[in-house]
Amino acid sequence: MHISEGVLSAKVLVAGAAVAAGGVAVGLRRMRHDEVPKTAVLTSALFVASLIHVRFGPSSAHPILNGLGGVILGWAVFPAFLVALFLQAILPIQFGGLTTLGVNVANMAVPAIVCYYVFNRLLRRMRSRVAVFAAGVAAGAFGVLMGVGLLVLCLWTTGKGFRAVSVAVGLAHIPVIVIDGLLTGSIVVFLRRVRPEILEAHSS
Repeated sequence: MHISEGVLSAKVLVAGAAVAAGGVAVGLRRMRHDEVPKTAVLTSALFVASLIHVRFGPSSAHPILNGLGGVILGWAVFPAFLVALFLQAILPIQFGGLTTLGVNVANMAVPAIVCYYVFNRLLRRMRSRVAVFAAGVAAGAFGVLMGVGLLVLCLWTTGKGFRAVSVAVGLAHIPVIVIDGLLTGSIVVFLRRVRPEILEAHSS
C-alpha cells in the first residue's frame, strides 16, 4: 500500500507529512524506555510483512498489519511505521519513496491509532478465545480498510487521471483486508495466551 514517487500532488504530500510528523512526535514523547524493545520488534515485523509485494499501478498490495501494530503499540506505531517505511524507501527494494514517506506513514498509522482506541481495551477484557479472535480479525480488517480508504482518497484528490486507478487499487486490496484480519486475530489469540502484558500499550 505504498504510494510511489511522483504520483501525488504537493498539497497531499504536505498534508501527509504534517500528520506523520505530528504523530511521530506524540509517539516518541509518550513512549517509555521499557517499550523500546517491543516497538523495535513490531517495527521489524511491519518491515518484513510489507516486503511481500504485488505491484498495482502507482501502488502495491501487501500484508500491512497496522491493526495489530496499533492495538499493541498505541501511539508508538507512528515511529514504528516511520522507521519501517524509511528503510524500505532507501534500501535497494525501493518501495514507496522519500517524498511520499509522510503520506505512507499517515495512511498506515492513523488507522492503527483508531484500532488502538477501539479494540485494545476490548481485547484485554475478553476471556473467550473465540471472542478475542473475532475482535482481532475486526481490528486487522478495519485497519487495512481504513488505510485503503485513505490511499484511495490521496489518489482521488491528486487529479482526475488517478480516480479510476484509485478505485482499482482499492478493489485490489480486498484480499489483503481478509488476510490481515485472519493474521491479526490469530496473533492476538496467541499473545493473550502466552504474553498478555504485551497488549498493555503505555504510549497511548
